[in-house]
Order: sequence, then structure tokens, then C-alpha cells
Amino acid sequence: MRIIGIDPGLATVGIGLIEANCAHDLRVVDYLTIETASKTVFAQRLKEIGKDLDDILTDFQPELAIIEKLYFSVNEKTALDVAQARGVILSCVAGKDLEIIEPTPPELKSCITGDGSADKKQMQQMVKMIFNLKEIPQPDDAADALALAAFGAFQGKRATLIA
Repeated sequence: MRIIGIDPGLATVGIGLIEANCAHDLRVVDYLTIETASKTVFAQRLKEIGKDLDDILTDFQPELAIIEKLYFSVNEKTALDVAQARGVILSCVAGKDLEIIEPTPPELKSCITGDGSADKKQMQQMVKMIFNLKEIPQPDDAADALALAAFGAFQGKRATLIA
């Protein structure tokens, strides 16, 4: 199964593309980011995210999309901007008739690390281990997107690694 994990953002959208034969047979196909410039008009930034994501979806042909839910933010303006970007992302993915799973950050952390309050470093270390990578994927947004894709492969159940 081809799975895309999407970490929503306005400046940076993380994308993780994996193939999963089962929960213990995961392969990273690619990870990348969609970036928009802060000086670009807001509506244009949303358009760029939609266009770039549409191209990725067309090329990769995923069967399942995992898109992180917004949890809460101290900065209201940033949260609203990211929420609008997330809306574009949802619309784009829904337009491809994909199944969508939307975990909250604590649900994702619990699935990947076993701890719903795990920190970024713990999450990144687990992504490295789950996919048997030599190093932690960079940037952080791409590593987060791979964690989301793994969540899809595990269907939200806690990750267990076989030695």
C-alpha cells in the first residue's frame, strides 16, 4: 500500500511517502517539503501548496493519506493561517478520493513512541528506527510526515519493532 503522510504548515508542509506491505515491512520512497515564501501574498502561498501537493499525489498515487490534526496553538494568527493551509491540503487530497486519517499530535506520538507526550527528539529517533534509516530525516517537517505515514501503516496501533 502506498501511504502519504502530510505535516501541514504554511511556510513548510512536510511530505513522507512510504510503501507498506504490512506493519513490519515499511519502505521510505521519499520525503520532502513544500515551502512557501513569507513575503508571497497569502492566497498565492495557499495556491502553491495546493498545486505542489496535487503534483505529488498525481506522481505517487497513494492509497491512504495521513494528515495531522491541528491541536492548539498559543499564536492565534499562526494557527489560523496553518488551519487554512490544512484546508487546502484536505481539499486537494479529498479531490483524489483518498482515504484520510487525521490523528492528533498525542495520538501520533503514542502510536510511534508509546508516549503521547514524547518530545521531537524521541519521535525522530523512532522514525529512524522504524524505517531502518542511517540518520534522522531532515528537515523536521519531513521526519514528522514519515511518522504520520507510519501511523497509517500501523493504523494507529502502537509501533512494535522486531529486532
